[in-house]
Amino acid sequence: MVIERTDVLLGLAAAYVVLSLVALVLYRADKRAAQRGEWRTRESTLHLVALLGGWPGALAGRRLFRHKTRKQPFVAVLWLTVATNCAGSLVLLLAAPYGLGSISG
Repeated sequence: MVIERTDVLLGLAAAYVVLSLVALVLYRADKRAAQRGEWRTRESTLHLVALLGGWPGALAGRRLFRHKTRKQPFVAVLWLTVATNCAGSLVLLLAAPYGLGSISG
């Protein structure tokens, strides 16, 4: 079975929704922890979720919760994760019609 473009598109869409919700929850939790002086979520964790596809939720979380808006190194890395994820998604979509390999089933 060849992986079709629509399969890739649906998979990406599902991943973006789920990971964006995860990112939104992480940003809210980290903002609360920062306000309370509690243990924080690692920046590397926030970036990893964004890189894997949660960047829409990360961008929304930054804006909604006014969190991580002034830390320029963080912001630069976040935008790098957005660009990297978009490039990877584009590669997947472009490669899909030609088959990404066979899945035995």
